[in-house]
Amino acid sequence: MNHLHYRALGMMLIYVVLRFFGGSFGGIVLYPVTLLVTFLHEFGHALGAILTGGAVRAMQINPDGSGYTVTVGGSPGIVLMGGYLGSALLGNVLFRIGAKHPSLTTFTLTTLACLMALAGVVWFESFVSTAILFGFAALLFVVARNKDWGQDVLMFLGLAAVLYIIQDFDVGPKSDLAMYEQEVGVFSSQVWKYVWLGVAGAIFYLNLKEVFGKK
Repeated sequence: MNHLHYRALGMMLIYVVLRFFGGSFGGIVLYPVTLLVTFLHEFGHALGAILTGGAVRAMQINPDGSGYTVTVGGSPGIVLMGGYLGSALLGNVLFRIGAKHPSLTTFTLTTLACLMALAGVVWFESFVSTAILFGFAALLFVVARNKDWGQDVLMFLGLAAVLYIIQDFDVGPKSDLAMYEQEVGVFSSQVWKYVWLGVAGAIFYLNLKEVFGKK
């Protein structure tokens, strides 16, 4: 195992300890991860609408980690699926860039910060939501300027986001799954839940395999 393996394993261990044994302290430390997951989830909905010819009217990020996105047009199935699977894919992209392309760390963190700030303005829904997005964006700008630990922050945010999404699958996409069952049908929301989980798990596995190789 090389140093990258140990760093990733260490990050996984830190996340697990904070998430399951950290209590209120762990919740505070992982609060940025919670907000990041919420943003990635809502941005996935927005991206699904835009890519299928729809438009985004508003995006709300709440202090408690909940949120919603108002879209019009586009493919309802893609828009709904984009929240859970889109956030899983984006989290994997962040981790992969941090692990395999450290030279892109500053650019990636800056881009993510700009997307958050723009979402708070273009898809304005409330001052609270915009303040959260602006605050997170400012934090990312500060991290992006520090090349010594920016890579580790990007890796941890991406990895923690993916682990959070997979671990929270029974709660996070519940409303999306119910609407997906109505829009797409074929299976019940319970079956679609495990289909989405399987896809998210497969993306994560393939990403880890590519990053770390067969070892």
